Amino acid sequence: MTSEEMPQMDILEGEKCPVCSENTLTLTEMERDIPFFGMVAIFSMDCSSCNYHKADVEALEENEPAKYTLEVNSEEDLKIRIIKSSMAKVKIGTIGTIEPGEAANGYVTNVEGVLNRMKRQIEHLKEVVDDPADAKKAKNALKKITRVIWGQEPLKLVIEDPTGNSAIISERAVKEKMKAKKN
Repeated sequence: MTSEEMPQMDILEGEKCPVCSENTLTLTEMERDIPFFGMVAIFSMDCSSCNYHKADVEALEENEPAKYTLEVNSEEDLKIRIIKSSMAKVKIGTIGTIEPGEAANGYVTNVEGVLNRMKRQIEHLKEVVDDPADAKKAKNALKKITRVIWGQEPLKLVIEDPTGNSAIISERAVKEKMKAKKN
């Protein structure tokens, strides 16, 4: 990428953190063209005092609420691009769900990146659970993720986004309209 092709990044430092109220928050915004999806704005907030972090992705074109489903069948499928907004719910087969919420982040990654995020969450849970049955469930979920990453087991990945700011960028991904939730 030449310097002319590099996305412009706007950085604002010394802002007030919403968590610790110190003026140590850095706001970053960048626009990027994602092939087969369009222009997106990528935002992040990082506090150097309390380590607060929040990130999100927003489509710059208006999108309808959408649900994407992808059958992951091979190691090659792990490279498929994923755009996930902080409002999206990600269902990873029978392994688990990444729920939207106050602490949720948006990001651009690939299928393997989503699986690795889930793997880290399960590894953490496995360390803190007291119930041996829950620890065994976590261990089995980790084994399943490893088999999927090695291309030894299929998996269904579903992203539901009421804002339409998420996508699975693949001809094999099935896109369906979602009904917008009313407040």
